Formats: sequence, C-alpha cells, structure tokens
Amino acid sequence: MEALEARELTVSYGNQFIFQDLNLSIGKGKITALIGANGCGKSTLLRTMARLLKPREGNVLLEGRSIAALPTKDVAKRMALLPQGPSAPEGLTVLQLVKQGRYPYQSWLHQWSKEDERHVRHALETTGLTELAERKVDSLSGGQRQRAWIAMVLAQGTEIVLLDEPTTYLDLTHQIEALDLLYELYEREGRTIVMVLHDINLACRYAHHLVAIRDQKVFVEGPPEQVVTSEMIESVFNMRSNVIRDPLYGTPLCVPWGKGRMIS
Repeated sequence: MEALEARELTVSYGNQFIFQDLNLSIGKGKITALIGANGCGKSTLLRTMARLLKPREGNVLLEGRSIAALPTKDVAKRMALLPQGPSAPEGLTVLQLVKQGRYPYQSWLHQWSKEDERHVRHALETTGLTELAERKVDSLSGGQRQRAWIAMVLAQGTEIVLLDEPTTYLDLTHQIEALDLLYELYEREGRTIVMVLHDINLACRYAHHLVAIRDQKVFVEGPPEQVVTSEMIESVFNMRSNVIRDPLYGTPLCVPWGKGRMIS
C-alpha cells in the first residue's frame, strides 16, 4: 500500500485549471521531491494532497483510504504539513510552538499527557533546540526558526511529513542543515517525506524519488539518475544544461547554460 496517492486529480482556481487527471503515488518510507518550473503547481499539488484544497475531480488516498472521508484529526495524526514561509504569533517561544504539534491529540477527555511531553522533548532533542526552548521564535536566526517549525511537525508524531519549500529564504549552510535533518529523520525513523524543492541538485542528493511537473501533469518520475537529464531540464524548465555526475555523492548534477566566463 502506498503512503499517498492522487487518482485522476483535477484541481482549479475558478476556471483556471492547475492539474487535470493527474495520477501520482508516494511510496512509504522514502523521500520524494516535487520539482518543476515556477507556477507549475507543485505547492498546489502538495496542499491538495494534504486536504487543504478540495479537488474539482478525482481523489487523494491516504494509506489506501479516501482522505476526504477521514475526520480532520485522524488525518492530522497520520500526516503533517509544513507550509511555505510559516509565521508564528509574536512572542511565542520555541517550546510553545512545538507543543502546538500535539493539537490533534487534545480533547476534553484527553488533556496534556506524558505521551505528549515525550513527543515534544524528542522533537526538541532531534532538532537540537532543547537549550533554545524558552527563546522566542522571532528572535531566532533563519536556520534555527526553520528547525523550530520542523520540530513542531515532528511533535505531531506522523509517519508522513509534507514540506513546501523547506529551504526557502535560507542561505546555503542552513539549506544543507535543514535537509540533513530531514534525511536523518528518514534514516532513523523511516518517515515518509515529500518535499517541494527548487534546487534540482539538492533534490537529487536527498530524494529517492523525483516527480517533475509540467503541463498540468506528471511529466516524468523515478529515481534521480533516471529523471534528471539535459532533455528533461530543457523540457520542464526551458533551459539548456549539462548533466554530470556529482563528484561527492554520485547523483546527477545540473550545470545550467548562461552568460558568464566559460572555459574556452
């Protein structure tokens, strides 16, 4: 059984179609990256699969069951979403933010428990934020702030984690730090991770499965070594490039053509 599936998914904003009859399967226990040109609908697809957007036609299956038929809290216990550029209320501490990840488990009959405390402590330790727990989120650096949001998602305790451009606004060091953290989660805990990424080379390095979006459909998908070619880059991004082997990781490395000092 797949972790997530989109079946004949049609999504639109009014009369503007974003996807038509799109089919996609997300395997369990793997890292999947969605890539494509700006405006191709990567974030829309992620939001639809997280049930934040209602498809015009088709269905999303969460572990084999229609996500539309599941209670909201049941979905939140099985799948977490970190949106692009999240913001926290002013004055909120890291600890308070991470505790919000336990919201799906709270009710009149089930208040804060030792299990909730354990998940929050584990999330803080995993992201290296224990000593910053009482710091205000808006006082953190960009990299620390992103780790705090990832910690909140981890505290939710779901097997499936969706992230919309988790490296946006981060410098190179903090991009690698955030992606290393997510990769460690996959290695240690076997989480299913789905990310929207702009950087093709980082997507190749960290993901097991790439999904390239073009013309309202999945243009091509598969392991990075099969997906990322000069032909695919030109078709999907309208850009000429050379694709070589990364000397450190052995994954595809896209070298785009453009102006600059070329070797003669």
